[in-house]
Amino acid sequence: MVITISHLGYVKRLSVSQYKKQQRGGKGVKGIETRDEDFAEHLFIASTHDYILFFSTKGRVYWVKVHTIPTSGKLAKGKPIINLCQIEKDEAITAFCKVRNFSEDNFVVMATKNGQIKKTPLDAFSNPRKAGVNAMNLPVDDELIEATITDGEYEIVIATRMGMAIRFPEEKVRSMGRTAYGVRGINLAKDDYVIGMVAVKRDSSLLVVSENGYGKRTKIDDYRMTNRGGKGVINMKASDRNGEVVTIKEVLDQDELILMTQNGIANRQSVKDIKVIGRNTQGVRLIKLKGDDKVTDVARVINDD
Repeated sequence: MVITISHLGYVKRLSVSQYKKQQRGGKGVKGIETRDEDFAEHLFIASTHDYILFFSTKGRVYWVKVHTIPTSGKLAKGKPIINLCQIEKDEAITAFCKVRNFSEDNFVVMATKNGQIKKTPLDAFSNPRKAGVNAMNLPVDDELIEATITDGEYEIVIATRMGMAIRFPEEKVRSMGRTAYGVRGINLAKDDYVIGMVAVKRDSSLLVVSENGYGKRTKIDDYRMTNRGGKGVINMKASDRNGEVVTIKEVLDQDELILMTQNGIANRQSVKDIKVIGRNTQGVRLIKLKGDDKVTDVARVINDD
């Protein structure tokens, strides 16, 4: 299922097959109907058998079964997330993990806007509570922006809005309880902030997409391995043409992508159509944007024969 979540917190699910594949650089099709003050902000793929762990800006986590998310037509805006979990009025959902089993051998790795990173055993989240629980104790000036499931042996890549990225072994982050704040993941420049984190373990490439519809793939080995807490290296040039970076994803040649824009346009395309190029480069156009529209999120669709 494709799960879409709007900026104002409306969620829906529909089949992946309802999105028609297009060539790279196409204009896309309408994927969600939104009001003027709302826009499609998050999109990901999950099975109806999965749990979705919803992580909020305040560092809290909520449990929702995918099959309980209402199905809707392609143009429907969906239902408010607050109907599915009891989030507070002054928090928003910013990260998601799909989980089948809460194994004690796995971890949840979380990253914050200000560059902190934290690793907590997955079984610490095995007892669902309607009101949610603390996944991370955050100061008032920070927000949780990403979370992923690992087995303790991944490599972590953290990327920033101004085009920087850092790569380090997961083992550099010790395991800690739900109430901890975590440790420094990346040293940020003034006015920069973290926009994404990926956990990688295989010979794949990293996709970086900018707000003006440009993107590129780069081999993970182009990002040198360092200790956590450094400044990182240039990930993508945040130029006038590209705009600032909006997301980073791990992708394979056989994968497909769905790009979502602020005005609700959905564009599906094959990863293999995007050329693998160097780390410190501009990228190519992935989607043609109209007017002042911006790319807001990208989902990786795994082909499953």
